[in-house]
Amino acid sequence: MTLPRFYPIFDSADWLERMLPLGVRFVQLRIKDCSEAETRAGIRRGIALARAHGAALVINDHWRIAIDEGADWVHLGQEDLFEADTGALRANGIRMGLSTHDDAELERALAEAPDYIALGPVWSTILKEMKWAPQGLDRVADWKRRLGDTPLCAIGGMTPERGRAALEAGADIVSVVTDITLGDDPEGRVREWLKLEDTP
Repeated sequence: MTLPRFYPIFDSADWLERMLPLGVRFVQLRIKDCSEAETRAGIRRGIALARAHGAALVINDHWRIAIDEGADWVHLGQEDLFEADTGALRANGIRMGLSTHDDAELERALAEAPDYIALGPVWSTILKEMKWAPQGLDRVADWKRRLGDTPLCAIGGMTPERGRAALEAGADIVSVVTDITLGDDPEGRVREWLKLEDTP
């Protein structure tokens, strides 16, 4: 399975409405700190927007709502993996990405036969406080050797330049949040990121 190299993460369907028309084809919706009704409405709207633009939408964490709303993808952190019914996700045809930060988490994730594995933070990130030190490009290369054909997503502290370096180190996908959402020109930044798709 070949996935787009550029994989942005947004916290609302409003962002999807802005960015999907630019050509984003693989995107995560990470809704936090909302009521269940608001979360469900946001996910439902996000799925509709993604399908209208021919994009794949990955739902972060909310796996039950993802099943209810007919989502195609879910991303789970290690904590979520303890609670999620991965068998139910598979039974509903939902593809799955999993976060990893160390060897034990990688082994646990591989046991679930995920559709991609994320490694982070590759560089320091301001998105959230992390208990892990930056992983670095050597770890990206090592993880890819261990994953084989399973796509590897690099995340954490990404810029377009760092994204290219992560791809050169072995990552298949580069995920980014604040480099876009905290900038003065998010649309322009997304257009710059989309150039990764044309990089040999």
